[in-house]
Amino acid sequence: MSIGIIIIGDEILSGRRQDKHLAKLIALLGARGLALDWAEYVGDDPARITATLKRTFASHDIVFSTGGIGATPDDHTRQCAAAALGVPLELHPDAKVLIQERIREVHADTHTNSSTPVDYDSADNQHRLNMGVFPRGASIIPNGYNKIPGFSVGDHHFVPGFPVMAWPMIEWVLDTRYAHLHHATPHAERSLFVFELPESTLTPLMEKIEHDFPGVRVFSLPSVGDAERGGIYARRHIDLGVKGEPEAVAAAFVKLREGVHLLGGDIVEPDAPRG
Repeated sequence: MSIGIIIIGDEILSGRRQDKHLAKLIALLGARGLALDWAEYVGDDPARITATLKRTFASHDIVFSTGGIGATPDDHTRQCAAAALGVPLELHPDAKVLIQERIREVHADTHTNSSTPVDYDSADNQHRLNMGVFPRGASIIPNGYNKIPGFSVGDHHFVPGFPVMAWPMIEWVLDTRYAHLHHATPHAERSLFVFELPESTLTPLMEKIEHDFPGVRVFSLPSVGDAERGGIYARRHIDLGVKGEPEAVAAAFVKLREGVHLLGGDIVEPDAPRG
């Protein structure tokens, strides 16, 4: 199953906030032997969010969506998910219980007189309950930070935009729903730095490696040099490597290195094998 992330919010596209979810999800997946296959950024546009979700629901991918599940006018994700699925929104009973628990906690913190009753029908508390209105058929994702849950529909998982809430919720989903996928596919990656050769010269070698080793993918990452990092990184180079099943990667890397030598490239291996 492919894994993707949809990061929702005008504040990301405008630069008011810097996205942190992409790097974190990559790290969370990597720790479990999984990898991210795609990512999309979407602003707070209901039509675009709905179209994006309609497409991804049809893909059968595992999808994490961050942001837009609150109850303010610029939060549209819950409504768009329901529209994409063609189902109504409804207050989830488990979400209602959790949100009311949170209401009682807030009430206790703000009222010194413990005999003052909680008014669940107040405008503020009714507004809070809106955050538990999810597409019909959804299940909840627990939120250890403030009890306001996220929700899942199939293999789509919707969490808040706040990292302090979102990241533990994503970990819960990965460890609860997809533990059977952890480290299920062995993966390795090997690369070397190539100096004094252009990508055009290396391309036939890359094509041959992928032809000769089915399932192995070759990558090429040119760099103009990083003076601040210094050393070998300061020189113009190409980070050339292979990734895939460990045994095939080991054999492909030998052929890759031999091929670069035959082409006259200057080689440095900056990293130990990864996998």
